[in-house]
Amino acid sequence: MAPEAASATVTEHAKPKLAPVRAAEPDHVPTPDGPRWQRYGTPALVVVLAAAVLFTVTRNWNSWEGGRIEQVTDDAYVRGDLTPLSTKVAGIVRKVRVSDYQTVHDGDVLVQLDDDDYRAQVTQASAAVAAANAAIEDNRRQKQLQQAKIDRSFAGVSQAQAEISAAQAGIAAAQADLDRTLPERRRQEALMQSNSTTRQKLEQAVADEERSRAQQVNSQASLEQAKAMLSSSQSAVDAERRGFDVLNSQELQLIADLRAKQAALTVAQVNLGYTTIEAPADGIVGERQVRPGQLVSPGTQVISFVSQIKWVLANYRETQLTNVKVGDPAEIRVDAYPGEVIHGKVVEIAPASGSQFALLPPDNATGNFTKVVQRIPVKIALDDASWAAKLRPGLSVIATVRTRQ
Repeated sequence: MAPEAASATVTEHAKPKLAPVRAAEPDHVPTPDGPRWQRYGTPALVVVLAAAVLFTVTRNWNSWEGGRIEQVTDDAYVRGDLTPLSTKVAGIVRKVRVSDYQTVHDGDVLVQLDDDDYRAQVTQASAAVAAANAAIEDNRRQKQLQQAKIDRSFAGVSQAQAEISAAQAGIAAAQADLDRTLPERRRQEALMQSNSTTRQKLEQAVADEERSRAQQVNSQASLEQAKAMLSSSQSAVDAERRGFDVLNSQELQLIADLRAKQAALTVAQVNLGYTTIEAPADGIVGERQVRPGQLVSPGTQVISFVSQIKWVLANYRETQLTNVKVGDPAEIRVDAYPGEVIHGKVVEIAPASGSQFALLPPDNATGNFTKVVQRIPVKIALDDASWAAKLRPGLSVIATVRTRQ
């Protein structure tokens, strides 16, 4: 043992033993041996309050988020009409009249195909239409000639009917004359037997009676001839009418043929128009995909066209659309133009979530399920049309919609 330690021990044992004196301690300081609830009550209360706050926020989160006046999303992009222009007919590219990313106007010629074959088809179809019109005109003239023949046959019928009437009148007159001369002849013959008349009067009576009888025979023959002429004229009218009906049916066929030729001409003209590819509106073209001399087939994409009309498509969470309506004002901040604010308004809200328009929409009816907040596309139009020339489809933006509660 060290000398200092031994000396201290001897000194301690040499001193008189006194009662220990404790220092005064405050009453509010808990001793380690106090109640357990005093040690764990405060932390437990803090945990309960935190759980209550978390439960309240979680339970009412959707209503809190949907009730906000400003709804903001960075899942938004500039959109525009992007149209791939393609060929409708086959041909060789004659000229490409635009360069890459050139600004064009409505009706500007972008690509011109070789159209010699299609112009020849138009000429051929035009000649076919002219021939069909000539055939219809020839049929019309034949109908006029046939109508003249029918009219002439009707005139023959009228003449035959007149001759029949005249012959019937002649027969009636001859019969009346015969009825007068025959009794006179018989009377003169009776008087001649008694020598009461002269031979001259008898001969005169006989001549009158024979003349009346001959006149009756002639009138009867004229009647038969007129009836034969009437029958012939009526047959001729029927034949000419049948010929006229044939011409009418031919006219219908010729008209149908003309319409077919006109349709073929229209198709040829349309195909000729397809050899010129024009800008559908004002905008900007993309990169050229064909060159002069290249053989293209129907459906070959020659160039892309981007319209000048631009808008913003913002994909908002479904919980943000509680009070968003068409017509609400919006503010657009484009990443490419920091510090610039573009004003617009909501013009359309998609009728379904984006997942429903996917090629393979999700089916949560089978297997495990995890609830995922869906997004609804919202179309925002720009108030200032001058921004349409600056913005490009696909640019990222931050869209803020101010709801009108």
